[in-house]
Formats: sequence, C-alpha cells, structure tokens
Amino acid sequence: METPQTAASIAAMFKAADAREFAVLERSFAADTRRTVQNAINAARKRLEAEALEEQRVREMLEFQGSLAGGRVLVGLDEVGRGPLAGPLAVGAVVLPQDAVIAGLNDSKQLSEKKRSELAEQIKAQALGWSVQYVQPADIDSHGMTACLKAAFSAAVADIEAQGIMPEVILLDGNPLRFDPREVNVVKGDAKCASIAAASIIAKVERDSLMVRYSAEYPQYGFESNKGYGSAQHQEAIRQFGLTPIHRASFCRAFTQETLF
Repeated sequence: METPQTAASIAAMFKAADAREFAVLERSFAADTRRTVQNAINAARKRLEAEALEEQRVREMLEFQGSLAGGRVLVGLDEVGRGPLAGPLAVGAVVLPQDAVIAGLNDSKQLSEKKRSELAEQIKAQALGWSVQYVQPADIDSHGMTACLKAAFSAAVADIEAQGIMPEVILLDGNPLRFDPREVNVVKGDAKCASIAAASIIAKVERDSLMVRYSAEYPQYGFESNKGYGSAQHQEAIRQFGLTPIHRASFCRAFTQETLF
C-alpha cells in the first residue's frame, strides 16, 4: 500500500514548481483539504503570477529598445558614481540578445545589493558583450565630469567593438552627451531599456566591489559601506584624516577648507 504524501512534502513540490508543473500538481491536489496544501497552492499561484508579470515587464523593455534600434545592433550604456566624493566614475556597456529575458532587470538603484550581484552574473553569462570602464578621480578633477563621461562612454563602446561587436545604435540614459553620432538618448532609460539597466547593474556591482577593496587600504573612511559617497561618517573622516589619492579634491572643498565664519 502506497504511503500517503505528507502535507509538507506536497508544499515543497509546489514551492519548486514551474508553471507547467504547477498545472499538473494543482489538478492532483485541488481536492486536498489540508490547510498546508491549500496554502501551498495559493502561494505557488501568486508566485507564478508575479513571475509572469515580471517576465512580461522585461520583454516590454526588450521590445521598447528594439523599437528604437529598428533591427540594428545596439549597446546600452550607463554610468555609476557621478556624485561620490571618492572613487572612480564607472561606465557600463552591455549588448544583450533580443531574447535575453533576465527577470529583475531594472535601474540598479532600485535593487538590493544581493539582487544586483545575482543579476550581474546572469547579465555577464547571457550578454553578447559587456564592458566596465573607469575614470579616475584625478581625471575628474582635471577635466570635469562631462568630459570624463564622454571619454568613458567612448572607451566602453571601443571595448565592445574590440570584442567583435559593431553597435549601430548606442542607447544612453538621460540627456544628450553627443559623444557619438550613433547615440540615442532615453530619459529614465535604466527603467525602460533592458540593455541600459544591465549596464547600470554591472557598473554598480563592479564599482562597489572596487570600493570595498579600497576600504582595506583606507579603513578610516568606511568605503565598504558608503562606497565613496558623502555620508556623515565619510565627511568627518575627511576632516580628521584629510584626503586620500582616490578622493576627488574638487568635490571635497567644503570639508577641507576652513570656514570664514
């Protein structure tokens, strides 16, 4: 005689089921009145509905960027670290296959650190090409942010081309920079275009990882938590210990000059 399945084991099957498996399981256990089983059915249904909506959202991002490209090869670009007091500016570039439905793609600022790291690995695994380029603080001080953004975007596109991919359209988040005639600008592009979102994520993860490494070299500044941004702790550390070689001196004048009053 077959041993009846426990409610816990059935719940575990629903928790792991994909849409096709759920349909079979639901037919099999719809009449099971145990609360644990019914709760598992409802939870799995809600999970799968949410996953379907997320997949549709990402497909719409791919379709939107495809409409801008008109069948041409495109690369998405985005920058991270424009505003910190320390650390480099980072620019990401990603070329995604048109069928790369990576659930969770979004503006990197909208994602948890754990989710960004997970997505960065998926992006790198599925991308046809990707690049992260840095502009160092001394260059930001010397040349200003706009010139540095243009240089970093150009370097990122050149790196993609060196990988054997020749973009015909360069999707850029925000306002025009006019660094390349192929440039197409999308306001809030990191929430609308899958490739821009992907570029934002990999640039953020790579830059954050770099700042954590810098925190071991300059432990007083808390880079592992503030990533170079102007937190109260970071500002106080500048006042107490001064600037490091990775600080943007032009961004730190308020914390390094004596007040007149």
